[in-house]
Amino acid sequence: MNNNDIAGEWFAFAENDLNSAKFLLQMLPTPYEIICYHCQQSAEKYLKGYIALNGGKLIKTHDLVLLNKICSQYAVDFKEVEDDCIELVDYGVQVRYPANTELTENDMAKAIESAETIRRFVLDKIERSQ
Repeated sequence: MNNNDIAGEWFAFAENDLNSAKFLLQMLPTPYEIICYHCQQSAEKYLKGYIALNGGKLIKTHDLVLLNKICSQYAVDFKEVEDDCIELVDYGVQVRYPANTELTENDMAKAIESAETIRRFVLDKIERSQ
């Protein structure tokens, strides 16, 4: 399988996560934690897809800041989405388990916005490079 095919698989899963997050907005009560988790997962998969596209080694991590730094090795302007990665990084693990996580509608809205920003950034970067 070539780098484009591997990246395409990551991007398809990333899109499914983001679509799932948006679909869950219809639930009552709204599952903020699960939506935030899917947003983090979407961003993680877009970053890993970009790494794969560039022939990089994929590591097992949920750390979006680390993945963003790896992406920066291929394109320095990934710094533009660093704050979005920071916004989402905690949702990769902490919200998956029962705890006193008190997320709000505002937290959820920011998570969706950050995931969409990372998605647009990665896809625009790929489109401009072709």
